[in-house]
Amino acid sequence: MKVLVLYDYPPSPGGLATQGDLLYRGLLELGVNAHAVHFESAQEKEWYYRWFQPDVVVGIGYWGHTPQLILHPQRYGVLPVPWLVADGYIANYQEVLNELPLILVTSHWVKEMYIRDGINGDKIEVLPVGCDTNSFRPYNKNDPKIKAVRESLGISPDQLMILTVGGDAASKGAQEVMQALAIIDTKAPDWKYVCKVWPQQRTKSQNLEDLQMATILGIEKNITYATNTISRNFMPYLISACDIYAAPSRLEGFGMPQVEAGACEKPVIGIKAMGMLDTLVHGETAFLANVEKKIVVNEVILGDESGFENNYKVIFKEPRTVDYRANVQDIATGLLTFMNDAELREKTGKAGRKRVVENFDYRIVAQRFLDIITDKLGIN
Repeated sequence: MKVLVLYDYPPSPGGLATQGDLLYRGLLELGVNAHAVHFESAQEKEWYYRWFQPDVVVGIGYWGHTPQLILHPQRYGVLPVPWLVADGYIANYQEVLNELPLILVTSHWVKEMYIRDGINGDKIEVLPVGCDTNSFRPYNKNDPKIKAVRESLGISPDQLMILTVGGDAASKGAQEVMQALAIIDTKAPDWKYVCKVWPQQRTKSQNLEDLQMATILGIEKNITYATNTISRNFMPYLISACDIYAAPSRLEGFGMPQVEAGACEKPVIGIKAMGMLDTLVHGETAFLANVEKKIVVNEVILGDESGFENNYKVIFKEPRTVDYRANVQDIATGLLTFMNDAELREKTGKAGRKRVVENFDYRIVAQRFLDIITDKLGIN
């Protein structure tokens, strides 16, 4: 089988790039004849189509990348298999997607969203995102690399470090986590909450809003926002430096950092919804807060990223859930339980790593990809 992988290549630190790169690496390690190319590199993609003549082109992105991941290879008679995440409402590409023999998605919840938006579920297969369990592994707290991370963040050896990682922190549930920490502050051991966000223009105002909330809650001295640029190589050490990973996300099609935290043997605070129902097990590898409310809309405004003119309005026949909010009291209960019980943190973390190694290691995901392609498309 010859496979061409389209993603943000060479990989940036972002989630989609990592998703694609781990599949590419896994295929190579399994002996598959595979190449990788940036999904937007039209000329280079065409070059591969002509000389490499792949059996399948797998493109990593969301439905809005349909022109690059699907239409472009089709123009040259090459079979595309998109591997998609959820991102809002699938607009204007239902017909293109429904004509495909196979669509891969990152979780059962993402599959539900695509079916909701008019895609034939018989063509959709769930393929989880891989995790490099060699890199994301447990480290001793006295490891000099781990101590250096904590020292650089101003966290003392006796403090508990709670961590959230995301493009922005609010979308990962950081505001709900702060509200929960304010509830338990006087009952909990000494703690610091670190939010690692990517340095983007769009996140600056969100960061300020989050920090303003922390000030209003009276916990601002315990909150650290890390906004500097880091590489994927640093991520295992950052996650390993924490004691609890907290991300009861508002919208999550898979939850790669939660899985990576599990691989590092860290207990996770999540939400009983979306992709985390595939990746985390309440009471075993994580504490999952109940959903407090759903944010529902009756219409959306779209633009050229969706194949429409700007400010195009889509009115839904049935309201769409676009965001979730975790129950703050549940988060407080989960946090305080983990913070007061080191043995439970260790037990939960070990169960988390076992689950990741058995289900989400990138080599296992690559083999699942091959099995699906063989089973559904008859390509060997």
